[in-house]
Amino acid sequence: MVHPTRFTLQAEHGLTHPAFNYVPSLLGSGRYHHIIGPQAPNAFEVDTRFIPFAVAVFTCTALILQALVHRVSTWLKPRERNEELNLYPATRQQALLDKYMNHVQRLGGSIIYAYSILRFSCVMALLYLSAAATQKCVMKAPTSDHSWPSRCPEIFIFLTYVYSAVLSFLVLFTQSWRVALTRANTFVLLSAFSVYVHRDIWPLATYTDLPIDIAEGNELYIKIAILFIVALCIPLCIPRPYIPVDPLNPMLKPNPELTASWLSRMTFSYIDSVIRLGSSVSHLSHEQLPLLGDADSAVHQKKGSFQYMDPFGVKKRSHLFWGALIHFRKEFSVMFVAATLMCLLEFVAPIGINQVLRYLERGNTYGNLRPWFWIAWLFCGPVLTSFATHWYIFHCTVVSVRMEAIITQLVFEHSLRIRMKAEATNDEQSQAELNATKSASLATPTRSASTATFVVNTDGNEEPGNDRLEEDIRSESGSSLSESTAVGSPRLPSESTGTEARHEGSKESSPKNRHSGDNLLGKINNYVTSDLQHLVEGVDFLTFVLNVPLQIAIATIFLYQLLGWSALVGLVITVIFSPIAGVLGKKVQDLQVEKMKTTDARVQTLTEAVGVLRMIKLFGWEAKMAKQIEEKRDDELGWLWKVKRFRLYCSTASLAIPTVTMLITYISYTLLMKEELTASTIFSSMAVFSILREQLYRISWQTMLMIEAKVSLDRVSNFLQNAELLDTFEELKDHPEKMNLTTPTTPEEDTRIGFGNATFGWSLDEQDGRLSPSSRNYRLHIDGDLLFKRGKINLIIGPTGCGKTSMLMALLGEMHFIPANLDSWFSLPRGGGVAYAAQESWLQSATIRDNILFGSPYEEGRYEKVIAQCALQRDLELFEAGDATEVGERGLTLSGGQKARVTLARAIYSSAQIILLDDILAALDVHTSAWIVDNCLKGDLVTGRTILLVTHNIALAGPVADFVVSLTPDGTVSRQGMDLVDQFTFKLDSTPAIEDHDGAMCVVSPERRPSAPNIVAGGKLIVAEEIVQGHVSWKSMKLLLEGLGGKRPTSFAVLWCLSLLILSISKTVEPWFLGVWGSQYETHPASEVDTVFYIAVFSAIAILNVLAYTILNYFYKWRTILASRHIHKKLVQSVFGATLRWLDETPAARITTRCTQDIRIVDILLPNNLWWVVETTLAMIARLVVIVIVTPVFLFPGLAVAAIGWFVGQIYLKTQLCIKREMSNARSPLLAHFNAAIHGIVSIRAYGAQESFINESLKRVDFYCRAARTSWNLNRWIGIRMDLIGAVFTSSLAAYLVYGPQVSAANTGVSLNMAASFTMFIFWLIRIYNELEVQSNSLERIQAYVEIEHEVQPIESRRPPAAWPTSGDLRVENLSARYSQNGPRVLHGINFNVKSGERIGVVGRTGSGKSSLTLAILRCIITEGTVYLDGLPTNTINLDSLRSNITIIPQMPELISGTLRQNLDPFEQNDDATLNDAVSSAGLFALQDMAGEARITLDTKIAGGGSNLSVGQRQIIALARAMVRGSKLLILDEATSAIDYNTDAIIQRTLRTRLGKDTTVITIAHRLHTIMDADKILVLDGGRIVEFDSPQVLLKNEGLLKALVDASGDSNTLRTLAGCD
Repeated sequence: MVHPTRFTLQAEHGLTHPAFNYVPSLLGSGRYHHIIGPQAPNAFEVDTRFIPFAVAVFTCTALILQALVHRVSTWLKPRERNEELNLYPATRQQALLDKYMNHVQRLGGSIIYAYSILRFSCVMALLYLSAAATQKCVMKAPTSDHSWPSRCPEIFIFLTYVYSAVLSFLVLFTQSWRVALTRANTFVLLSAFSVYVHRDIWPLATYTDLPIDIAEGNELYIKIAILFIVALCIPLCIPRPYIPVDPLNPMLKPNPELTASWLSRMTFSYIDSVIRLGSSVSHLSHEQLPLLGDADSAVHQKKGSFQYMDPFGVKKRSHLFWGALIHFRKEFSVMFVAATLMCLLEFVAPIGINQVLRYLERGNTYGNLRPWFWIAWLFCGPVLTSFATHWYIFHCTVVSVRMEAIITQLVFEHSLRIRMKAEATNDEQSQAELNATKSASLATPTRSASTATFVVNTDGNEEPGNDRLEEDIRSESGSSLSESTAVGSPRLPSESTGTEARHEGSKESSPKNRHSGDNLLGKINNYVTSDLQHLVEGVDFLTFVLNVPLQIAIATIFLYQLLGWSALVGLVITVIFSPIAGVLGKKVQDLQVEKMKTTDARVQTLTEAVGVLRMIKLFGWEAKMAKQIEEKRDDELGWLWKVKRFRLYCSTASLAIPTVTMLITYISYTLLMKEELTASTIFSSMAVFSILREQLYRISWQTMLMIEAKVSLDRVSNFLQNAELLDTFEELKDHPEKMNLTTPTTPEEDTRIGFGNATFGWSLDEQDGRLSPSSRNYRLHIDGDLLFKRGKINLIIGPTGCGKTSMLMALLGEMHFIPANLDSWFSLPRGGGVAYAAQESWLQSATIRDNILFGSPYEEGRYEKVIAQCALQRDLELFEAGDATEVGERGLTLSGGQKARVTLARAIYSSAQIILLDDILAALDVHTSAWIVDNCLKGDLVTGRTILLVTHNIALAGPVADFVVSLTPDGTVSRQGMDLVDQFTFKLDSTPAIEDHDGAMCVVSPERRPSAPNIVAGGKLIVAEEIVQGHVSWKSMKLLLEGLGGKRPTSFAVLWCLSLLILSISKTVEPWFLGVWGSQYETHPASEVDTVFYIAVFSAIAILNVLAYTILNYFYKWRTILASRHIHKKLVQSVFGATLRWLDETPAARITTRCTQDIRIVDILLPNNLWWVVETTLAMIARLVVIVIVTPVFLFPGLAVAAIGWFVGQIYLKTQLCIKREMSNARSPLLAHFNAAIHGIVSIRAYGAQESFINESLKRVDFYCRAARTSWNLNRWIGIRMDLIGAVFTSSLAAYLVYGPQVSAANTGVSLNMAASFTMFIFWLIRIYNELEVQSNSLERIQAYVEIEHEVQPIESRRPPAAWPTSGDLRVENLSARYSQNGPRVLHGINFNVKSGERIGVVGRTGSGKSSLTLAILRCIITEGTVYLDGLPTNTINLDSLRSNITIIPQMPELISGTLRQNLDPFEQNDDATLNDAVSSAGLFALQDMAGEARITLDTKIAGGGSNLSVGQRQIIALARAMVRGSKLLILDEATSAIDYNTDAIIQRTLRTRLGKDTTVITIAHRLHTIMDADKILVLDGGRIVEFDSPQVLLKNEGLLKALVDASGDSNTLRTLAGCD
């Protein structure tokens, strides 16, 4: 019998919905009693329309409480004018429109206000509809019935809308409560929308249910549509008002991300403008990128993070990890929620596939839900997963960029506090540290802690691995020293607060770790490059600690529900085999450690070789050094091959274990459980097995990343907490709350300048002798009081290596103060400022003016005086850009003397009352030195200022000195006072000199610096490389293919691609065959299905796929090793064969980057990405073919999806490539600034300029972060869109397969499987191709260095006789030279003859051609004419043969880190006796005998660049190296300029007596006494010989030499040396 209500409803509302067939049963259950009114008197208690009303009451209560709290807090605070509550402040005289516009702006702008009006309008419409429905209900109820509210629950919806309307109205007029009111309103409306979805939308997805409020007719859907707009669309689409982080400093133009709506943020549409701009211009510049948000600014991040992460900012010392976790607590909380959602939503797709396939298998008899719901599920599930995933990655990248900024700034600022010491390499310590760091990868050219070279990427090189974080995720789915260095607290060593006691308890100075500061510069470089990269990669630790176990657990539960206990069998198999991956991972880790050792060895050798490449070429060592590097390269590649092999084994295990698990699970399910393996079971379980496989694979590779991140985090944390600090900071190390990144000052500043009973050392360990080259630890002792005279010039003198510079360092607080007794003290008042000019001049990469001003305000009069007094006026006139000329990296365009005068000018221009000058006259000739003394040191700019001058030139500086301190070789003060000047003047003659190269600072003349970078108009250097534009060239890619394919690159490429295509087809056969197996159960009874056959075939296919993948990958990786060897060899040979001009125009850091960082990309990243691009392309094509075979009609949709993906990918790639290059170029200045500051840290601290350098670092960090944040967001932009395209394609295919022509469940499963992977491959193809393009820039750069200008390569026919040369006879005939083919001649028709064994002195003014002559003899420049050595024309022999038989000693000698033996004989061609004899003859032992210290041995460690030696000691070692070579021709170019006079006398005696009789010596010298006893003197002027004869003859004639001697003031001594009466 038909229920009467059915006809009543149909008759009243005309409803004919098929669902009414089920109404009787539904009404019988009481579900729709509220529709028929009087029949349901108790419906009020269960009606869901009460929920929004309850939410409204709750939010109203919350708002009232918030208002009360605000009111109370307002009463407790002083009353202030609240402009937000005053709707029209100060606008009464303005027009009404102006008032209105101001009001709109205060509420967030016109767009936000328009959305608010729209919300209010929608709510009013809802209120009207609800009022009408309520009125109808009330009118139907009997008037006498007082329970009508329970019979009309619509009244609660009506009251809810009234409340919502009030909130919407208030939002239009108040600003202070706008956010709270809007959130409450959205919450209420969203609850109402959810109720209607549950009541009236959800039933439409079922076969049995009916919309509850269907009686309302069309009004119901109008109401739902309006609710959808007001509850979802408006909250998601309304822009957010900009709320500045610092209200006092808001952004003038906020970053679009800060004001983007939630929908725009979730889809990353706020960078659409960047995409459009990037696709329309040839290159997107940094200025066109969105501004960095104020929350991302380095200043804000520093302010928020240093209180948790800076050891001098935290109240309680803790590991860096906890500080970072606290600072990023908000971001990590969001990431935790997003990661959890991402993990759960991963299983939405398998559920949808299972339900769709079950529907196809069983038809309408299965389930209560309609198939379109599961199709929508297949769309919404992946979309929601994508939103969660990209939201997680977004916050990961935010944390990563901010972490980079914080760590960089933190390490930089802490570096300003640490003690810098030049230490020699300790092999055992380096080995121990390398083992400690395990498998930290070589992310930078100078990964080795044993390499103290700061290699800065100055050319826009791409930092590798920047996208590694998100790709891994997606694969699953102090300041200035302001007052005083002070000082003198007299502490005894036994005191608990004493320095030694403090260090004895520190980890850093324990016996085990006392040398952990080896090569500190190299370590600091690693902290902000490789270690920082590892930290960034470790930010994604949540997916490892949360997602992996959670997804494995859910996958197991899912499989158990699907496959029963057979899933547990598979889990057991996984557990059994999982140790295999762990063992292989441990093996890879161990191999990586060994590989890193060989990499470090190669990097160290190569870096030092590049640093002294000019010397290598001048010595003819190119082939030997290249062979040495290649040997180390072969060792590295041997270990790299092992690492690649075992990484492949790891990948194979990660692929094979889940495959075996799946096989055994299916076998157990079918053979043991006797169940049917239907299509729905197969393809849903395959999706889960895929998830399981990815998690197991994640464990294998992310474990190593986490270890690397942990090791790097420990290293950085240890540096921050245990690095050896300056004493002033060390005293407050355990009390950070007393200092906020400022140096402590004494309450009452000591006005004395000097010492009292003080001892200083570079190390507190008496047994630590590696800080100096001798076996004892250097100590500077001052017995009694040593007081420098204030307002006067004070000289500090002494022999080479006695500690003159150390005395200045002690005053500056750079050395450890070791008090001898209670009255020990030292003091350097800083109240009036301190200036410092180092012996090795430190300049910034800026203009000459900027280097002189150094942050001081520009005063024209003072500036002009400084220029004149420092002998810079004429030099600046020669520059086209004047003082706006850039000096380049470390003063690249200036010579040593020129840099010294600019450094002096900086000190003189400053307002400092105390000026410390460290041997500034050493690099200057006597004429220039005399000018400096007469005009600068006697000038008005130093009057009343205290000068402490270290010098050897006592005779020149003595007359202006008021106080002299003399040091003995053992570091003690021997005498002090004015009486020393006359004594030293008598003993140490000033020996006048001719004008040096630096006599007038000129545009680096070809004579002195022949190949320095040219200066163009405006003072800019032309050596700066431009940003590469466009795609990688075929020529560069051919370089890699030639390495991979050898002599047949085309054949290799074809064979390789064909093999990958077969592999891709084979992989698609695997799911297809499973579909065939599952389809058997659709057409045959289970008993007729040959399960064993299908298991056997499927097992064979799966195993063959694994084997084919392994074999093909093995072959490819072997070829990549050959390619790496081929490319590296070509690059090294090219660089070593380059011309000197090219070498001087190219910074050493840039060359090193090519040979290290770019080679690393070629070794690992580039081949991998090339494989993935080709494999992904072929796999995508194979899957599209399968889809078309199963569903031919989807050929065009598939091509359309591919076309859309290609189009979106192209505009993404173009923009991303630009930003990647800008990002790399933004990183370079940051590291360059870091590098420059660390190298000049003593000068920076001396000037008290820490704050300005910190601020500059913050600016450069922001510059980098601006590009980095945009780059990361672009990746999210493309990712979310490709996921949406994939979801649309997959769900559309599913809809067609369900509602279109009948297709079997098996074929549907195959199609859906292929569709999902097809769209995923499109995305990954775009992303990986982008990475390939970026990394191919390394190939571009290497290719560019392969094609540089080269010298003539050696050939066998030009090899000279083995005995050549037998004498030093030198004959020059009509020699002319120029530096370039089109350049002017610098030598003009030079003719002279030098007999074997003669000593020749060369003199001449600046630009006369002295150095050009030596370079021409060595054929380092373009020459005409003929040079004969031992009778053989040098232009007929190989360059290496020529240069290996001539030795030149430059003014600034170049040493490498290692032992003294390695510096004297790098290729081990001589025995120890020969080496010791050379060292003794050079005068080093004599110098040490005078000092009374143990001798340097051949095993003594030398720091990189010889930084633990004085300049004079380096010149002595360079002379010894020349003597070891035993060349018949020896050229000395200012080789003794930095040596004291006694040592110089020893060296000159050695040159006269210890060299062979047939050795010819050509000397270019400052000091005339060095060359006055030469056999002949050659005088050059303008590239021509003006005089050439014996000094006796030249002094009898009126000429240039005689004029110089007569003007010297000591002509009698010089004439005596020359042998004249």
